[in-house]
Amino acid sequence: MTLPRRDLADDALAAPFEALRDELDVPAAFPPAVVAAAEEAAARGPSGDREDATDLPLVTIDPPGARDLDQALGVTDGPARGLVVHYAIADVAAFVRPGDPVDVEAWDRGVSRYSPDVVTPLHPPALSEGAASLLPGEDRPAVLWTLTVDATGELTGTAVRRATVRSRAQLTYADAQRAIDAGTDAMLLRLSRLGRLRAEREWVRGGVSLELPDQEVHRTDDGRWDLRYRAPLPVESWNAQVSLLTGHAAGRLMVDAGVGVLRTLPAPAGDAIDDLRRRAWAFGLPWPVEIDYPAFVRTLDPHVAVEAAMLSAAAVGLRGAGYAAFDGEVPPLHRHEAIAAVYAHVTAPLRRLVDRYAAEVALAVAADVPVPGWVTDRLADLPTAMARARGRAAALDRAVLDLVEVQVLADRLGQEFAATVLRTSDRGSDLQLRHPAVTVRVDEQLDPGTEVRVRAVAVDVGARTTTVEVV
Repeated sequence: MTLPRRDLADDALAAPFEALRDELDVPAAFPPAVVAAAEEAAARGPSGDREDATDLPLVTIDPPGARDLDQALGVTDGPARGLVVHYAIADVAAFVRPGDPVDVEAWDRGVSRYSPDVVTPLHPPALSEGAASLLPGEDRPAVLWTLTVDATGELTGTAVRRATVRSRAQLTYADAQRAIDAGTDAMLLRLSRLGRLRAEREWVRGGVSLELPDQEVHRTDDGRWDLRYRAPLPVESWNAQVSLLTGHAAGRLMVDAGVGVLRTLPAPAGDAIDDLRRRAWAFGLPWPVEIDYPAFVRTLDPHVAVEAAMLSAAAVGLRGAGYAAFDGEVPPLHRHEAIAAVYAHVTAPLRRLVDRYAAEVALAVAADVPVPGWVTDRLADLPTAMARARGRAAALDRAVLDLVEVQVLADRLGQEFAATVLRTSDRGSDLQLRHPAVTVRVDEQLDPGTEVRVRAVAVDVGARTTTVEVV
């Protein structure tokens, strides 16, 4: 879900958002000691020796207005029609010392959390939006990955070391897509080629990336809220493939060395796939028995309403994600089956605790030196800490969406809407309104895929619920 970052001081939702965060125990601010430690670290500057890589022509690609910039990239031509990816990741460990107030607070928070009016960051802004962020035109410490792929997109070389980098520009996804479409930026054109090649490699491995339509919150000219689905731009997928490539390279280093923390996902259960097949047929989307789950998902177009709904339903096949930490024997469940490969989170350390530790493992393994004790001492704690943090972030996301959906329908009571039945259970049926992009529930048990019309009857802002009836 994409939410506008705007001043909501005079908005009807300002107080409900604040109450929601209080209800979910979202921290309102950093303790003074944490702020002071972060500001001291920012003033002190990064620790450790590092290579000067400020000559690399890197750029960041992020949503508009982003300040916590984790990644900067550049793609150059490689040997034999291959490509070389230079991927700089914010070096948070250059500022945060084990056991200091910022580190302790980060373990408590786990991840950054997002509301329409407030970002609750993992690290204080002095670091997350300042000294550690890869802001354009600034020399910044980074964990610099150099990844070589051959002409088919297969990973053939991995190097990672500490460096100082300087981003040349902060692009939005729309900026990057326009440049690619116009053919005016050679580096971004190489990024598009890399993204396509890596997507093909994923297909060959049997992986699947769900390009889920994004729910965007809009403010209309008459001051009302609106929700729309937005299919991701192609460059968003290509940019994500760079992150996936880096995570795969990190995962291979860890498995080969027998130490690390991997992002894992089990294969979809057979009964879940059977249910998805029935739902696809109900949506009027034939799914031949000889076509497996990844191949079917790749046929879906997020720009088509019913196929976008099927993509959302298909996410059930990607449940059960977690982390596996090990120092010695690699655990049996160590692959990420959506990627169909080993994979580690290393590319978002400003927003995710585990990435700082995973990056240190990769740096040590690549340099053939022991992994720092402060890392191995806490590896086993990371899966639990991240599960707790992601659960809290997901609860906030769901509550925010419920609240915005209620607000969207509050001014539309009595109106009728076209809807598609997503799923049915003994508790009723979930329906997706065509517009606005709101999901509602009715008591009736309706056939999935059925097109119906519903009327908005009532909303309860406090309970974040809506009531509709089939007409």
